[in-house]
Amino acid sequence: MNIIEKILARASSREELSPGEIVEASIDVAMIHDLTGPLTIESFRKIGAKKVWNSQRIVIVLDHIVPASSVKSAELHKVVRNFAEEQKIGNFYDVGQGGVCHQVMPEKGHVRPGELIVGADSHTCTYGAFGAFATGIGSTEMAAVFVTGTLWFRVPEVIKVNVTGRFQSFVTPKDLILNIIGRIKADGAIYNGVEFAGPTIGNMSVDGRMVLCNMAVEMGAKTGIIEPDETTLSYVKSRAKEPFKPVKGDPDATYKKVLDVDVTDLEPQVSCPHSVDNVKPISEVDKVEVDQAFIGSCTNGRLEDLRLAAKLLEGRKVRKGVRLLVTPASQEVYLEALQGRLIKTFLEAGAIVCNPTCGPCLGGHLGLLAPGETCISSSNRNFVGRMGSPKAYVYLASPATVAASAVTGKITDPRLLKEA
Repeated sequence: MNIIEKILARASSREELSPGEIVEASIDVAMIHDLTGPLTIESFRKIGAKKVWNSQRIVIVLDHIVPASSVKSAELHKVVRNFAEEQKIGNFYDVGQGGVCHQVMPEKGHVRPGELIVGADSHTCTYGAFGAFATGIGSTEMAAVFVTGTLWFRVPEVIKVNVTGRFQSFVTPKDLILNIIGRIKADGAIYNGVEFAGPTIGNMSVDGRMVLCNMAVEMGAKTGIIEPDETTLSYVKSRAKEPFKPVKGDPDATYKKVLDVDVTDLEPQVSCPHSVDNVKPISEVDKVEVDQAFIGSCTNGRLEDLRLAAKLLEGRKVRKGVRLLVTPASQEVYLEALQGRLIKTFLEAGAIVCNPTCGPCLGGHLGLLAPGETCISSSNRNFVGRMGSPKAYVYLASPATVAASAVTGKITDPRLLKEA
C-alpha cells in the first residue's frame, strides 16, 4: 500500500485497503476558522449536540478577516469565541495569538506524521507536507465530525510526482507546483491523492514542501502528501506535544500514474487570469504592468518566502504607482522576520506590512482590487473576483517574482533583477 492507503487503513482499523473502497475513519485533528466555523457551530446546534467528541482534538483559528473589518465579521468572531469557551477548546488561537490557520497548525504541533486531519478549509491539504493525510471538508460535515469524531472516505487513487534536478537561483517550489498544475490541469487529479517524491523533494525545506502540498487542491486533488523523512521528523519533534507514528508506503505500492519532473531548466512560472492552471513561463508574460503586488498567504507567507523577497528588495524601492503588501503567515513568522530585519527592508522599500491574516488572498479585506487593476500575488487562486473586483486581473507567482515585479512595475523575471 502507498502512504495514503496506510494512513486510512490505520484510521479505519483495517489491515488492507484498495482505491475505491469506502471506509469510516477516526479523525485525529479537526480544524475550523472564523469563516467556516460559524456554520459548523450552527449545524452542530441543529443536530441537537451538546458536547464535542473530544475538545483536545479540535483546533480553532481566527485568521480570514482579522482583525474584524465590520460588525458582521466581529459577530462571527464572537460566535466562535463563545463556542470555544463553552466547549473548553484549549487549542483556540484568537486574534494576535496565531496567524493563518495552515501555518499555525504545524507551528503549534497539531500536525503529526501518520495522522488523519480534516479542516473546514480547502487548503487543509497543506499538512501533507508532514506525512499526514489532510483534506478539506464542508462546514456541515465538520459538525458531524465534532459530534462523532469520525468521517467516511473513499480511498483515492494516487498520482506520484517524482522530482529531480536542482533549482536555478530565484526559481522556487512555487514555480514547480505551478508547472505541475499547468501539466495536470485543474481537473486532472479530481479526488486523487498526489504524492511528491524524488531527490529534489528530499533536499527541500519544510517551507518549500508546504507550498507543494498546499496547492495540490488546485488540481482537484483530495490531498497532497510527502513521505516523512529526517527533515519532517526534526521539525515535528520540536513542536509536537504528543507521540506519533510516522507512516511510509511499501516499495511495491501501486499508483494511478507517475509524472517525472526535472527542475534543472525550469524558469519562473506565472499563473495567468482567470484559472490557476493557465500557467505560462515568465518569458511569455513579462512586461505585463501591475498595480499591486502581494507576498503572503498560506502558500507563501513563511520565513523562507520573506527572506527571498527581502533579498531582492534590499536597497531597492517599490516602483511609484505600485502597492506592495507583505503579510507574514503567523505571529511567529512575523517576529522572526522582525528579528531578522526583514520588516525593516520591506518598509524601506516602500511596502506596507500587514498583520498575519488571510487578508488580500480571499478578497475579504485589506488590499482589494478595483475594476481594471492587475495584481501579481504569491497566493494560490486567481479566479474572477478572488481578490476584489470581478473586473480585476490576478497573476500568481513566487515571492521572488512578486518582489521583482513590485520594483519594476511589470511582471519581471527575478533572475534578471538580480543582475541589474
